[in-house]
Amino acid sequence: MDVTRRHLLLQGLAAGAVLALPHRALAVAPAGATKVALVIGNGRYKDGPLRNPANDARAIGAALAPLGFAVTVKTDVGRAEMTAAVQAHVAELARGKAVGVFYYAGHGVQLAWRNYMLPVDATIEAVGDIPTQGVEVAGLLDGLGRAANALNVIILDACRDNPFGSLAGLDQRGLSQMDAPRNTLLAYATSPGNVASDGAGANGLYTEHLLREIPAKDAKVEDVFKRVRLGVRRQSNGAQVPWESTSLEEDFYFVPPARAVEPSEAERERRFADELALWETAQGAGDPAPLEAYLRRHPSGRFAELAQLQLDRLLALRGERKMPIASAEGNPFTRGSAAANTAWRVGDSYTYRVMDRLAGAEERPAAFTVIEVTEHEVRFGNGMAMDLLGNTLRRPGGRVYTPNQLEPVEYAVGKRWRTEFRINTPKGAEGTTTMDLRIAARESVTVPAGTFNAFRIEARGVFSDQVHRHAEETLMKKWSAPDRLRLPVALDEIRQRGGRNGRTTLSRRWELVAYHEA
Repeated sequence: MDVTRRHLLLQGLAAGAVLALPHRALAVAPAGATKVALVIGNGRYKDGPLRNPANDARAIGAALAPLGFAVTVKTDVGRAEMTAAVQAHVAELARGKAVGVFYYAGHGVQLAWRNYMLPVDATIEAVGDIPTQGVEVAGLLDGLGRAANALNVIILDACRDNPFGSLAGLDQRGLSQMDAPRNTLLAYATSPGNVASDGAGANGLYTEHLLREIPAKDAKVEDVFKRVRLGVRRQSNGAQVPWESTSLEEDFYFVPPARAVEPSEAERERRFADELALWETAQGAGDPAPLEAYLRRHPSGRFAELAQLQLDRLLALRGERKMPIASAEGNPFTRGSAAANTAWRVGDSYTYRVMDRLAGAEERPAAFTVIEVTEHEVRFGNGMAMDLLGNTLRRPGGRVYTPNQLEPVEYAVGKRWRTEFRINTPKGAEGTTTMDLRIAARESVTVPAGTFNAFRIEARGVFSDQVHRHAEETLMKKWSAPDRLRLPVALDEIRQRGGRNGRTTLSRRWELVAYHEA
């Protein structure tokens, strides 16, 4: 890079040194908010009847009613009645700005990336009949968007293998991937492009587990669905893995907690130590059961991403064939999803340009070359060590990190998680970092190494220096393209002392210049 261009680049970076602040921790939906549920179960189809959807709908309605929901249950309905029920549900949410739950069990199909719920009177003789005889999920979502109500939970147990699979032009299974609209959690009984079990008992497999988790006390709605996902996956041996997309801006509980009391510093330390000990025991056990126990107890825990990765590995070794999410390439209704790339190889190398935006100067390039890969670690020639997700464990110079999850195991816009970890130096100094992270967008980003379709991760947290007794707010934006790279494409990091209007102590940008993955 010539000197003039480099000087102008660094001037621009320094001028924009203060990043737009990422999200803060979510508020809690008001406990007294009106709650409305529409529950539909269709099973009496002429072609491909289903045994359990009506049972499922009645059971879900019975589970929600004692929790303060005004519940409408519809079973085995035709298109006119189903459409009218959806319209009435949307209108009621709009009037009261209520919390809404929509549940559907029955046949569902996708066509041209669009998802349709099928009424019992649908007669599908050609693919052209689907839009006119089905009820499109997008119509429900559009109505909820206009209602502008508090928040919505949409549950689609509609991924049974459709009875029209022999129709020409209908060659996709299950439902198509969709991103949740604003302030909505969208839950599928199984991952996009796959099919769900109707169940051998009184309820479908997915609804059986949902009924078990809805009454759980003090469980955030996202944790409810994480536990459901784990239970269904294990019972089906990976043949059915539920899937969610979320854009919730508030925490919602089916059973709200009692008024929260802010824990003392000593209590926070105790909780962290207890959870870390539970995680370290699970990680070292070499058996899925302790990992499952950790994830059931801490579905959104400080080590949940790490536990999920380890569970995936152990179950695969035991013969689980986890159903993959169907490709969303070309799908206009989603920005897609991706799994972390953990296939590290000796010889993988990455070189970054590092810019100090406070000094307006470019630092020495940072180069990382893999020299060893173990069961749990990736070791680099410069002394750096990471876990398989790319989370730092040791740095050159001797700093050691407790297990952390700045990198997730799965990527999808709207995903949220938290990490907390300790940093120890060779001289015995200690620091603590706590961060809330979310995947805010998927966007094109260009760096010297090329242009990447990357997930943008935004994070906000606090770094506490235990030696000098001060705390700094930590802000981060990171762009990752796990379908192409095992390390990030770019990273912005800032530390500020003294609050939002305080002093910036660090402002640095990393950009990938070159890479090779063996």
